[in-house]
This record gives sequence, structure tokens and C-alpha cells, in this order.
Amino acid sequence: MSFEELEHTADVLMRVRGATLNELFEEAGRAMFHVMYGSCEDRGAGWRIDLEAENPESLLIDYLSELLFVSEVENIVFCAFDVDIQSTRLSAVLRGEPFDPARHSAGAHIKGISYFGLEIVKEEENYVVDIIFDI
Repeated sequence: MSFEELEHTADVLMRVRGATLNELFEEAGRAMFHVMYGSCEDRGAGWRIDLEAENPESLLIDYLSELLFVSEVENIVFCAFDVDIQSTRLSAVLRGEPFDPARHSAGAHIKGISYFGLEIVKEEENYVVDIIFDI
């Protein structure tokens, strides 16, 4: 569906929307990588993750934190996210491209994802969450 940056005093605040929880998590991944790297193309670099958490909010934090970790350690910029959530379990297949300093250095370095105010809300036809990325 979509994501948009909102005003925040020190960090980056993104509002993310999705018609399903799967789509919400996919858009949250896209939002985070947009902040960090800008544009990206699916050039065959892939990764799979499987996670479990106590609730959807913790699952979202764990998911984004794992994306951040894998991206930094493996030097991959992800831009395609295929997420499957079953209760409190998540499986995701991620695709993107190797990090290229000439193409991916325009964004902000994200140090982590904040739990502050994080709540996944179901509105009429969409799920919505505001995420603070610590920069």
C-alpha cells in the first residue's frame, strides 16, 4: 500500500499502511530501506528469514531488526519483500542487490527501531503503524 515520512524532532518517523499484516510488514521493510538507501533494484541477491514473537508489534521490531542486521553484515540492499505471517510466526523471502556506495549512500544510517509508541492499528480497511527509526 504505502508509507510516508512524518515530522519528528530527532529520528525518522514513518507511517506505514497495508491491507493485510503481510502487506504492512512488506511496506515497513520498503520504508526502512528507502530511508537508508533510496532506490534499489531486484538484481538476484536473496535471503530468507523465519521469526517468532509474542505479538505482532514485537514481531515487527524483530523483523525490521533482522533486516537491518542482514543488510549490514551481508552488504545487501533489499527492495522486494514477500512476507507470510501465521499468528506470531513470520517467514519472509527478501530480494535486492549488493550494496554499491555509488548508488546507495544518499540515505540515513539507521541504528535501530524504537518500541516507543509502536502499535499496529486496524483502521477500516487497512492496518497502520507509526515506526520510529533511530538514526
